[in-house]
Amino acid sequence: MSLILNIDTANEQASVSLALEGKILAVCVNKQQKDHAAWIHPAIETLFAESRYTTNDVKAIAVVAGPGSYTGLRVAMATAKGFCYALHLPLITLNTLGLMAYAASKEFVSGNVLLCPMLDARRMEVYTALYRIDLNEVLAPCAMILEPASFNEWLSDNTVVFFGNGAGKWRALVKCSNALFSDSDYQPSIIADLSYQQFTHVNFSDLAYSVPIYIKDFHTHHKK
Repeated sequence: MSLILNIDTANEQASVSLALEGKILAVCVNKQQKDHAAWIHPAIETLFAESRYTTNDVKAIAVVAGPGSYTGLRVAMATAKGFCYALHLPLITLNTLGLMAYAASKEFVSGNVLLCPMLDARRMEVYTALYRIDLNEVLAPCAMILEPASFNEWLSDNTVVFFGNGAGKWRALVKCSNALFSDSDYQPSIIADLSYQQFTHVNFSDLAYSVPIYIKDFHTHHKK
């Protein structure tokens, strides 16, 4: 039995779910980003209260590790690690951009199509990556300041599908007919599906050294 607790507070919509063999049994969703930290533990308690399972039945903890909201990533990672240490469970970490691409790959089946998830990183910057339909990386996750020629190398020979909350900035710049835009987004079911695949392949992360995937350094401003 592969009961997995999935945790995601990387972006505006947060979710926690219990999934068995990749199928969701119970899920809680929160759309108020500023409330994720206060919401997450009561939501997890609700999952177990509404199911016939207890924490002793869980076989792994999966967390969306980023990129995304710095605060949200820390909340999710701390929560996931806490459960792993307390219950002696393995940790599964998932990349937000990879999840987005996995969801989009179900909409496009073949051809010279590249998938380009984009997360808003403020101003004209996005977190992005490029994937083929089979989800092999063409461009590794990175932070990119968008310019009119940013994707010329790939748009010249491929149809590139852009999606995510950062894609609107790029839509205003790009003029190439090979650039398509989609409303594709990942849902808790996608997290459950992908975490189960990682579980079956015993693709676990190092619990002691796993950290959020910020991509960019996190900076704070302190008053002198």
